[in-house]
Amino acid sequence: MQQATISQVRRAVNNHIGSRVRVLENQGRHRVDVTEGVITETYPSIFLIQVESEMEDSFKTVSFSYSDVLTKDIKMVLCS
Repeated sequence: MQQATISQVRRAVNNHIGSRVRVLENQGRHRVDVTEGVITETYPSIFLIQVESEMEDSFKTVSFSYSDVLTKDIKMVLCS
């Protein structure tokens, strides 16, 4: 049952490659880290988001797993 759910999350993320997203990452004790970037690549167990760094013309890549989405450790929202 859980395998099908991970497949659905993987498919949804894969359909939005190149889209801008806002990721809310739960860090415990009422702390939330907000990251905004573009989904660049997907792999069987993780996906990558490219985030603009504070320095001009530089980017950093952040990875998240599909299970993070399932366990609600992160929430993703499409940006318009």
